[in-house]
Amino acid sequence: MRELLWRKEECQKFYQEHEGRFFYQRLVEFMASGPIRAYILAHKDAIQLWRTLMGPTRVFRARHVAPDSIRGSFGLTDTRNTTHGSDSVVSASREIAAFFPDFSEQRWYEEEEPLLRCGPVRYSPEGGIHCAAGPGGPEPA
Repeated sequence: MRELLWRKEECQKFYQEHEGRFFYQRLVEFMASGPIRAYILAHKDAIQLWRTLMGPTRVFRARHVAPDSIRGSFGLTDTRNTTHGSDSVVSASREIAAFFPDFSEQRWYEEEEPLLRCGPVRYSPEGGIHCAAGPGGPEPA
């Protein structure tokens, strides 16, 4: 987990695929307006599970078809819908690199993921991450 204040320039770069669209400026302004938290979710179906928890992008729709979703519960407008989630593995890799430049996906898959898959897991509040518990498990990065 990483908590940060996002500079406007960083938001513009992150959302550059939307540049020129009617909501782009509002989105950039909103994302730079206060602190945000970025997470890396590790699960076989992490993208789909997170997208289900978030609910539909459009808040009006979220309130009607997924009222208990994050957006259905807390979204204000389609631009200020409270949360973001990658839509594919490719997007997730790009977005992880943007928020966690020192994180190596390859190293994680090779060294840490096997330990998390087959053994007990503990949560490290200091690092805001889950890691393998017990002997042989890595300490949080």
